[in-house]
Amino acid sequence: MKSRIFLYLFVFAALICLFMIVSNGRMQKSKDAKIENLQTNISGLKDSLQNSHLKVLDMQYFSLENNDDALAYYDHLDLEDPNRYISDKLLETNESKGDNPLIPYEGMESDFKLNKIKILNHNWIVADFSDGKYWGELLIKYELKDNMAVDFTLIDHLLYTRSN
Repeated sequence: MKSRIFLYLFVFAALICLFMIVSNGRMQKSKDAKIENLQTNISGLKDSLQNSHLKVLDMQYFSLENNDDALAYYDHLDLEDPNRYISDKLLETNESKGDNPLIPYEGMESDFKLNKIKILNHNWIVADFSDGKYWGELLIKYELKDNMAVDFTLIDHLLYTRSN
């Protein structure tokens, strides 16, 4: 009787071992598939990140902060960030009561004010304006003088029409 108990225990232990081996094999295949899937995702994300980086570099091509030739015009001035200084001076034109003086339109919903500014080089700025409902864009010529004053001259403008 004792020998049969040991035989049954041995068979039971062997079945448990067999179950664990099969289970671990399936678990290993599942983990390998997950790892392969994650590696594929990582390579896709790296490609996406590289494409995004190239797009950012392309968008920064027309930008004062990345144009060393344009920045050389301000070397004699003691400006740490000419881009920020000029942007601040342009945004100061929004502080006047009523419409911004650079915008040749009267606001329909409220006053037209500048929103976004892109300084292209040492001469030109592209700016977006809106009154909350209507919007448009400006091309502005500017001149930063030696006394740190900035003169803005409107070159061209457009107002978008609303389409319903």
